[in-house]
Amino acid sequence: MSSSFTLARPYARAAFALAQAGSMPLWSIRLGFSAMIAADARVQALFGNPGLGIDDAVGLVSPPGAADPTFTQFLTVLAENGRLALLPDVNAIFVQLRAQAEHVVKATVTSATALDETELSKLRAALVKRFGQQVEVVASVDPELIGGAIIDAGDVVIDGSVRNKLARLQSALAR
Repeated sequence: MSSSFTLARPYARAAFALAQAGSMPLWSIRLGFSAMIAADARVQALFGNPGLGIDDAVGLVSPPGAADPTFTQFLTVLAENGRLALLPDVNAIFVQLRAQAEHVVKATVTSATALDETELSKLRAALVKRFGQQVEVVASVDPELIGGAIIDAGDVVIDGSVRNKLARLQSALAR
């Protein structure tokens, strides 16, 4: 685990606690927006600039529209501690905490070709049966897999790709 995740964890827990007391969906949207802005390399470079004041830094990563004083104060605490660059990690941990609280497993399915809705539904049903929880599936395509798929559901990774099978076969033949 990287040190940025270690540094981000208490902020993510604080954000999660504040979101539970307020509106979880709104916090998710706001934090996701701020994390996306903070992840930009140009913005990351600005965080190290001593000429950038705390209010300016907070304004830079704040979502547009109606200001939420609690969310703004959260960003201000991050800025005061020089931790705005951690927003992408704070958001990632926040998303995990929310999924755990809502008993949702987030799974990424990477396949060699695009999966249609029927295949995704069957896969989702199998994962619900495996994990005993609601499953949110995000699909992506990686032609280098040759065939099959890789399912990444947090702590569980199922690699059923042809590329992996060929690598195992090559390793066995090389002995």
